[in-house]
Amino acid sequence: MDTSGPRTVKKQQRPVNLDLQTISFPITAIASILHRVSGVITFFAIAILLALLSQSLDSEQGFNNVMETLDHFLIKFVIWASLVALMYHLVGGVRHLIMDLGYWEELDTSAQSAKVSFIITGALALIMGVIVW
Repeated sequence: MDTSGPRTVKKQQRPVNLDLQTISFPITAIASILHRVSGVITFFAIAILLALLSQSLDSEQGFNNVMETLDHFLIKFVIWASLVALMYHLVGGVRHLIMDLGYWEELDTSAQSAKVSFIITGALALIMGVIVW
């Protein structure tokens, strides 16, 4: 073995594609990204909901103002979207906890569990829609 000089590794020039619209993500990656996004949405939604709760507990007029605000379609949609984000985050969190226990770690079972989490979230979204409206 020749140890007389430093060994150099030739770095290959690989093409770089930074256009996210042309990259096809696997369903497990989409589920993971959406889990993170739903966590951020839930974080900000909790802050807004706590502000509304605080205003509603201040006085009767504050309560009436909050109730009037919650009657608008756009506000109901935001509440529904926040609830759906929370439900997806909970379902995805349970999925990740089960994966931490050693189940659903193979490619096919993790893809199936991601699909099931999307289906469960869809059903919960319908239920939340009925509750909000």
